Amino acid sequence: MSVGGSMKLFGVKAARGGARPVLARAWGSGGVALGEWPASYEQQVRAGMIGNPVAQRALRLVSEGAGGTALVVGGVAEEVRARVKALVARCSSGQSLVETVAGHLLLHGNAYVQIILGADGMPGELYALRPERVSVEADARGWPAAYLYRVGESVTRLSPEDGAGRTGIVHLKALHPLDDHYGLGCVGAAAGAVAIHNAATVWNKALLDNAARPSGAMVYDPGDGSVMSPEQFERVKREMEVAFSGAANAGRPMLLEGGLDWKAMSLTPAEMDFVGLKAAAAREIALAFGVPPMLMGLPGDNSYANYREANRALWRQTILPLLAKIWGGLAQGLQGWWPALCLGADLDAVPALFEERSALWDRVAAADFLSAEEKKAMLGMG
Repeated sequence: MSVGGSMKLFGVKAARGGARPVLARAWGSGGVALGEWPASYEQQVRAGMIGNPVAQRALRLVSEGAGGTALVVGGVAEEVRARVKALVARCSSGQSLVETVAGHLLLHGNAYVQIILGADGMPGELYALRPERVSVEADARGWPAAYLYRVGESVTRLSPEDGAGRTGIVHLKALHPLDDHYGLGCVGAAAGAVAIHNAATVWNKALLDNAARPSGAMVYDPGDGSVMSPEQFERVKREMEVAFSGAANAGRPMLLEGGLDWKAMSLTPAEMDFVGLKAAAAREIALAFGVPPMLMGLPGDNSYANYREANRALWRQTILPLLAKIWGGLAQGLQGWWPALCLGADLDAVPALFEERSALWDRVAAADFLSAEEKKAMLGMG
């Protein structure tokens, strides 16, 4: 269910205790073998976010941009504004709340924020839950009845709403056309491109380890039609691996015995096409996260006139819509305490939008037929 459809179904009984869900440490790298297609969410995150520089940079561009955007609070008194700003700006388990939620939405497609109450019965902390640990507990009719937070054998049940109808869990999700309860993340769509990009990186590393060129073939031709004995074959193979393979032995002259001849092998232009394939995979990864490829330093993409236009497109098409979803959901979850609360972005504080905001200010200031209040409303200052 979306925020609008299920917000009032979840309460604060579990949050009132003040205890957070049990945390756990992830052990090991969990990477998949070369050639495999990451299937589970954890494998996709490890292969993409942790093991791929393009996906990691794309995620950081969006999440850090969202986390660093100035917040505007409206609909409440001045003292409440300061309290809400402090609540949203407070770190969630050592991380920026908005940045963490943005990362969860991008990767998993779902973000869960627990509203923890203070001693005065008012929201004292917003805590972002790991989305892969949260599952929806549906009732007999299929409607969500509670959330279950699992860490190993430990399960924390976040109960439905209390009698006052106030929210305990804010569930944000990206659109998923085939699921009623869960959203669709970007990491799954980028998994194929990430696998191709990582495989091309391993290929390049293997070439460097082998003197930055393809291997050749050792041909045995004594002239009498005989073949090598198994002992001779193993000895030659072992000596090749020890004395002539690897980057440390690049360019080392090879001494061959009678009857042995070295035939160098090279790659055809079709086989070398993996370079272009890697660049195409990198562009697909950036596309999955909504980042213009030009901002990732990828060559061959001329969709934007310059970096300034690309940066503006990143904010208008990716970061600001994501922030609208996050702050809209948080505001709706906190409206049980402050009914008229609304949250938004301070567009005048976004450097990428300075030019278009300046143009808007000039147009509004030149409109003599508008009153001062109407001008403020057009500039978002009403």
